Amino acid sequence: MRIRDAKPEDAVAACELVRRSILELCAADHGDDPEMVARWLANKTPENVRAWIVRPDASLLVAVEEGAILAVGMVSDAGEILLNYVSPDARFRGISRALVKALETRGRERGAAISTLESTETARRFYLSDGYVETGVATHKFGARSGYRMTKVLA
Repeated sequence: MRIRDAKPEDAVAACELVRRSILELCAADHGDDPEMVARWLANKTPENVRAWIVRPDASLLVAVEEGAILAVGMVSDAGEILLNYVSPDARFRGISRALVKALETRGRERGAAISTLESTETARRFYLSDGYVETGVATHKFGARSGYRMTKVLA
């Protein structure tokens, strides 16, 4: 497995992975509520993913193995992790942890001293175990049950 910058030609596969991850792995957040799922997925289109790939103020990274995308993550130059999704077929292999490290490194390379993110309920324990701390009142993005603002000082 290797992590690299996403290319425009990755947009369709990356979009499919993100949508599948939300649908299959984030039920604790959307509760299989069709309206909530629709709101969450609304901007997860190949066109938007292509736009995210070429954003000048952020980096979209993909974890790949044997030509298949296993995870998708995005970090702003300010250090905010904007996306971190893993394929349901690749869970519990350390791919998300490796991707987060790559996102943190990219943020640090761009001058960020801290990493921030908004975690889902699904990923909350994962981020806490990786040194992130909750730093605010829970939000309700897309109507989801909760979102947890978190930060981590980048060494």
